[in-house]
Parts: sequence; C-alpha cells; structure tokens
Amino acid sequence: MAKTLGRGLQSLIPKKQQKITDLASSRMQRAGWAKQKRESIFNVETDKIRPNPLQPRRDFAEKPLKELADSIREHGILQPLIVTKVEKTTSRGRKVEYELIAGERRWRAAQMAGLPSVPVVIRDSAARQKLEIALVENIQRENLNPIEMAIAFKQFQDDFGMKHHEIAEKVGRQRTSVTNFLRLLTLPQEVQDALSSGKTKEGRARALLLAEPSARLPLFREMMKHDWGVRVIEDKARKFAVPNKFATGHGPKNPFFKKIEKEVADNWGRRVSVTQRGEVGHMSIEFAGDKELKKLRDHLVKM
Repeated sequence: MAKTLGRGLQSLIPKKQQKITDLASSRMQRAGWAKQKRESIFNVETDKIRPNPLQPRRDFAEKPLKELADSIREHGILQPLIVTKVEKTTSRGRKVEYELIAGERRWRAAQMAGLPSVPVVIRDSAARQKLEIALVENIQRENLNPIEMAIAFKQFQDDFGMKHHEIAEKVGRQRTSVTNFLRLLTLPQEVQDALSSGKTKEGRARALLLAEPSARLPLFREMMKHDWGVRVIEDKARKFAVPNKFATGHGPKNPFFKKIEKEVADNWGRRVSVTQRGEVGHMSIEFAGDKELKKLRDHLVKM
C-alpha cells in the first residue's frame, strides 16, 4: 500500500490495471475528491477488506451489482471506498485488515469484476462515528429498500437516542418521512419480507397501518391475492381501524393534546392518542410486540 499525495492514482496501479483505471483516475481528480475531502487516497488489496457488521443494507440484488461490475471493468471505481484499519495479533505477528464504513456495493462489484485492489480513504473512526457514517452513507446513496431504511432509522433511534426530527436533520429528510418509515416496522414480518423483496410497494404496505394490528396480516394476504391498489386497501383497512373509545365529539382536538401526541410519537415512532372526558384523561401508545412493550414499560418506570 502506498500513499498518493502528489502523485495521483496512476503510481499505485499495476501495469495490467492501467487501462481499466486511467479514466477512473482522471474522473476522480476532476471531481476533486482528494482536494475536497483533504484526505489521502490509498490503494488496498480487495481481499484485505471486509464488510461492515453494522451495515443496514442486507440485500444486494445480483443484476444491479453485475451492471456496476461491468461499469467498473470499463471505467474503474470513480469514488473511493471509506474504510477503517483493523489490526489483529496472529501467531505470525500483526495482521492488518480494513473494515468498510461506506461503499460495500462498490467493493462487492469490484470483487465481481476481478479487481485486485481498490482506492480507499482510511478513517480512524470510533464505533459511534463509524455507524453514523455507514448509516448516512447508505440512506443517502445506496437505494435501500423501505425496510432497510426503517431499520437504519431505528438504529439512530435505539443506538444514539435520537428523536425523529434529529434523525431527519442528520439524513436530510422530512420528520414525517422518518416517522412513516419507522412505522413500517410495526407491520407483520410477512409484510416486511414482501416489502424487502419488492413483492409489494411501500404505499400499499403503509395503507395497512390504518387497520388495527390483528387485522393487518389477513388484509395483506387478501391484498396480494386480489392485487388491490392503495385506495382499496385504505378503504378496507379503515373498516378495521381501532375505534377511539375515549373520543368526546367531532370538534377540533385540544392543541395541547396534539402537541403531546406529536412529541411522544416523535420519540417512540408509534401512533399516540391523548383524549379527555370531564376530569379524566387517557393516553394510548401503539407498540409492536412484547419486546417493545417492555422497553416502553422500563422507560415509564424510570420516569
């Protein structure tokens, strides 16, 4: 491995790889990567790099990966991968490997294309920073499916204690978008699997959320059987919506109650309802499964 300061990528590339990566080098230089990031670019053996265990993406579709590999064969890798150095002690001494922070699709495609080495930027990242970089990189660039996106947002929420508006600021999205993605994780696993595999679309799955939890899986199966559109699903789901037994009328909701609902929903990523009849008020919070109920209980007990 050699440092590229002042010499460009060409000095790092074996002769047999020169034709493949000349164009890549010039494009990377025109894009101003090294200058823009003020970080050195290194050339690292492909087989010394391993995936990031915190990577939210789980599905790498073969066809797009093959297309990327074909592009890499022709043009090289136009954007360096971001890695962190990992040193291990073995019977033969210290062994150096590199763990991906960002760019796993490019790395996999480079393997498929047969590249012996790839351009990387090496960062010394703490665990939190490493996960943040990986999550933001994937959310902004890697076309995650809706469930992978929701899991990434949930990692921000669970691992870093971020509220929905903070996650939204971090990844450049609307707060409502973050909330809507997180609510997909309350759907039955069968529905989540269909979303992950592309068998159904996000809009259709989200329409199921209008129904009470016990009705969502039967509705989903009927939806798939009859190929219902979003509007039909919404109409069907509303028939199974949870009635608000504490509702006191059809007038506008108390603005203070609405504020409380929004704040709690932002923190938990679940539907919240606050109502009052006379002197007695009620708050209901949606939860998904025993594990989430226990977390909610623990949080309330601590308070």
